[in-house]
Amino acid sequence: MNSCAPSLSALIGEQVGARLISHAGSLTNLAKYPASTVQILGAEKALFRALKTRSATPKYGLLFHSSFIGRASTKNKGRISRFLANKCTIASRIDCFSEVPVPTFGEFLRGQVEERLKYFETGEIPQKNVDVMAKAQDEAKHVQEKVLKKRKKAAKKAKKIREQAEAEASGAAEVAETAEATE
Repeated sequence: MNSCAPSLSALIGEQVGARLISHAGSLTNLAKYPASTVQILGAEKALFRALKTRSATPKYGLLFHSSFIGRASTKNKGRISRFLANKCTIASRIDCFSEVPVPTFGEFLRGQVEERLKYFETGEIPQKNVDVMAKAQDEAKHVQEKVLKKRKKAAKKAKKIREQAEAEASGAAEVAETAEATE
């Protein structure tokens, strides 16, 4: 999970993230969904029953298993579910469409959800999304550079090993040719 969707798993955990991806079909499909769909993903049966009977629609589906929903007070569970679905959508889009997915954005988004929980409990105003995402982008840039350097180094090492193997193979072929020529 950390290799394909590190931001999503850093935000809501590996198990809930894997369930969301599985239910959507793929990470790309999950990234294409709006936050309102992600919020009720897994509660389709209840949603259609509510629409049919014109009663209240469900507030959460698979996101209910997240620790954030469990920590929220009863009156704020729907709000946190909506906010968490929004952040999950952002994280899945970052994971899906970035060249080098890193968990940095997920960690910052998780901090935002924590701040929102605190806001609902105490009234302490959270940071602006623009400021948080700017910090996350700066940190992610540094992490991506490190990952790209490691990949480049590994590719260089693999190339060197491949060249050595080819040299050994050509050397063995020359020895075999000289042995045949002497016979």
